[in-house]
Amino acid sequence: MLIGLTYDLRSEYLAEGLSEDETAEFDSERTIEAIEEALHALGHETERIGNARKLIAAVASGRRWPMVFNIAEGLYGIAREAQVPAILDLYRIPYTFSDPMVLSLTLNKTMTKRVIRDAGLSTAEFIEVGPGDGAPDVPFAPPYFVKPVAEGTGKGVSARSIVTRIEDLEAVCSELINRYRQPVLVEKYLSGREFTVGIVGTGRQAEVIGTIEVLLRAEAEQGVYSYGNKARFQELVDYRLVDPLKESLGKNVEALALQAYRVLGCRDAGRVDIRCDGEEVPHFIEINPLAGIHPEHSDLPILCTRRGIPYQSLIERIVTSAAGRAGVA
Repeated sequence: MLIGLTYDLRSEYLAEGLSEDETAEFDSERTIEAIEEALHALGHETERIGNARKLIAAVASGRRWPMVFNIAEGLYGIAREAQVPAILDLYRIPYTFSDPMVLSLTLNKTMTKRVIRDAGLSTAEFIEVGPGDGAPDVPFAPPYFVKPVAEGTGKGVSARSIVTRIEDLEAVCSELINRYRQPVLVEKYLSGREFTVGIVGTGRQAEVIGTIEVLLRAEAEQGVYSYGNKARFQELVDYRLVDPLKESLGKNVEALALQAYRVLGCRDAGRVDIRCDGEEVPHFIEINPLAGIHPEHSDLPILCTRRGIPYQSLIERIVTSAAGRAGVA
């Protein structure tokens, strides 16, 4: 099968003059090469398409593909991750991963937590603070955790995100609002252990493929899986594979993650982040239905490596799930 590849290549945007921070979510050439290698090994042909603008030009010229492997993050707007899937839907071209509705919803952390809360799943108390709101009126006590409402890869998350005094909250919120030009999410800070859960499949066929605990080394920013910690994970972070058959907490973490994945309507594969409070009760943090798949640096492949799942097998399961949904051979 011919599979088109849609993606945002970081080097292209850097060459256009965008900053390191603005392009933090975008993919490296290594990621695209690894996906191609895996697909070729599985017997597929590939065609590089690129970002949303290049996709528009390609479909306007008459190009079509039986399937598109989509990892495009988008550049502008709170629905940016939904742009490529929306174009593909318009032309009835099947693609991997979630649809525009899911990608729009889950990029907005506040809206996602509202859905999770309304579904009866555990998530920390929260409010949203927007431009011009002034001093936040928070109905729960500190410490707080503050982050941009619609960023990924830990952007805007640092040790400063943990606010222990309400007197300091307005300044931290204003700083992030001005920097990222969007509202911020203020949550009750969870002081316990942090996990990331990998899931493959769609609907009732979705299943957990593994869970890792995020352990920060002494040299890391403490208390938070920050942008800096993620960027230097090889020096600052250890990942411990969780065995849910031996750890009751691991079983509870995986159950919550899978429920959240299904409630939100994610497809093919994704990653759910869970953090515990001081009493080891797991809470939903956020979900990435378009999880990074750099073979060495992204959490989902790291998790698969810890489980002994080859990168090629991960890509195969994603394509098989998408093809099954779309009825593509």
